[in-house]
Amino acid sequence: MTMQKNSTVRQRDKETYAVVPHVPCGVINAEGLRKIADISEKYEAAALKITSAARIAIVGVKEEDVPRIWDELDMTPGQAIGNVVRSIKACPGTTFCSLAKQDALTLGMTLDEKYHGMELPSKTKMAVSGCATQCAENCIKDISLSGTKNGWTLMAGGVGTGRPRLADVIAEELSTEEALALFDRLVTYYKENGKKLERIGRMIDRMGLDTVKAAVLADKAA
Repeated sequence: MTMQKNSTVRQRDKETYAVVPHVPCGVINAEGLRKIADISEKYEAAALKITSAARIAIVGVKEEDVPRIWDELDMTPGQAIGNVVRSIKACPGTTFCSLAKQDALTLGMTLDEKYHGMELPSKTKMAVSGCATQCAENCIKDISLSGTKNGWTLMAGGVGTGRPRLADVIAEELSTEEALALFDRLVTYYKENGKKLERIGRMIDRMGLDTVKAAVLADKAA
């Protein structure tokens, strides 16, 4: 039995905890919902909270119940704290939305499988939107992709904190293959050049947007 380090969060009362299972891109089936609801009721949780990362946190459970809750959930832990990729937020994309230009949900799931929980210099939030409306809030995400009729736009550096920063465009009109490759190059560049606790946007401010873009786009330009 385990407390699940980054997925069990001590609450304000300093006595109870929130248990945060992972819900990839906010998509869950009826069986998963029932399981979360039943366990919440069984252990007398104070509330179920839909988080900004589109997960469902079981809030206000006793410390001694946490290991049993994780065992009974049998779900991948969500990364709620720590210097890791916290979440990949994705809109419904062409799977469900009539406005979408690209398949945001499938691409989001691909990114989630690869990056969720990856250790990086600071907490990192990712997003995929299927059109320019950007319902996944790309403008304040560390790394994101948004769809257009001509492909994907890669953005980086968004920060939605008390000192906000809008994301910069890194590349446009990318195929899905190009988008995934450049996304990975950007993550790797950040891993190698970001300072401890420095968000990607602050790294871009320190190093210069042109420097970061040149490094990420080097192979594409060649």
